[in-house]
Amino acid sequence: MQTVKMVVTGPFAAGKTEFIQTISEIAVVSTERQISDFTRTVKSSTTVAMDFGRITVDDDLVLYLFGTPGQKRFDFMWEILAEGMLGFIVLIDSTRSETFREAKQIIDIFRSYSDTPFVVAANKQDLEDAWPPEDIRIVLELEPWVKVLPCVAKDKESVKTVLLELLYTILESYDHN
Repeated sequence: MQTVKMVVTGPFAAGKTEFIQTISEIAVVSTERQISDFTRTVKSSTTVAMDFGRITVDDDLVLYLFGTPGQKRFDFMWEILAEGMLGFIVLIDSTRSETFREAKQIIDIFRSYSDTPFVVAANKQDLEDAWPPEDIRIVLELEPWVKVLPCVAKDKESVKTVLLELLYTILESYDHN
């Protein structure tokens, strides 16, 4: 059986934990803790180490999903979680443009860890004030080949589409090598 390690990263409160919980076939291993600083106005708990989920694609392929913490004070976990990844997803709350600069920095950091494929998932596309994926591409100054995908982290089909796009991107990169 082949296993593929994927990392789900992005700014604080982008929906990373929900993304993994929506698709995982096992109970997600989560390190959520109550927030004790000013960010509790955004949400009440945060990931402090990682989230872990698993999805079986078929008899021969299993995806391991590792979610990173979004708060800067826990970013020491990013490099640890990135080790051995075959690809990563940068999840962005497309209703919170104030987090886009941070998302660009996260993309740059993860690209420095490993030259692995990645996709950007523009979360909360079901909301009226969501930025369209193509506008997010422009703001993040992404190359044309980087996939920026619409996403709703609480919708299983949407999450599955993002994961499959990353998987196809990984497989394409192996075909070219």
